[in-house]
Order: sequence, then C-alpha cells, then structure tokens
Amino acid sequence: MMARRGAPHDGRRQYPDWRQRVDAIAKAVVALVPALLLFGGSLLVHLRSRNLASVLQLAGSACAVLVVLTHLFEALHVFTEMQWGQERSAGHYLDLSCAILAATLFPIGYWLQVLVRRGSP
Repeated sequence: MMARRGAPHDGRRQYPDWRQRVDAIAKAVVALVPALLLFGGSLLVHLRSRNLASVLQLAGSACAVLVVLTHLFEALHVFTEMQWGQERSAGHYLDLSCAILAATLFPIGYWLQVLVRRGSP
C-alpha cells in the first residue's frame, strides 16, 4: 500500500522513484572509496609514527568514513531507528558531529605532522 501525500512516515527519507534511491546508493559507494583510501593512508602513517598528529589524522579519517556510511545506511534503509535524514534525530546528529570532527581533526593532525617533519633534521 502506498503512502498518501501528507501522510506521516516512519522516519525514513522517501524516494519517489527507485532511480533516486539507486543514485543515492551509488553516490555513497563512490564517496566511500576516497574515504577508505584516506583512512588506510592515515592508518599507515599511524603505524609508522605513533604520535599525536597521526592519532588526530586517523580519528579524522575514521569520522569521514562514518559520514559516508551514514549516507549509505540512509539510502539502504539500514538501522531505521536512527531516523536518517530527519532533523533532530540521532542519525542527523551522528552525521553532523562526525562531519565536523572529520573537517577539524584530520587537517589539524596533518598540520602537526608537517610541523614535526620540519623540526626534525
């Protein structure tokens, strides 16, 4: 049975067309590739030199992966209890906080890593 317009929904973003849902999944999967590459590179840096800079880079890249995964889960309708895509929901705040942390932690860690390399002979 199809939901009428204006009818309450179960917290999931409604895709009127299956193509929009496939596009959302494809975009999330495409975004997952560079996020995982960033995480893998950060992990290698952390394993090579365990310092504060590498920990910040690793945490920032992990948050970037979580941001992409939240969008993938929203498109796949996984963990619907999180109410992905709805304002003032747990999924919204998880996505927002991870995006903010990724945008701050990774660049700060990278900047610190550059400063450490410059200072060492």
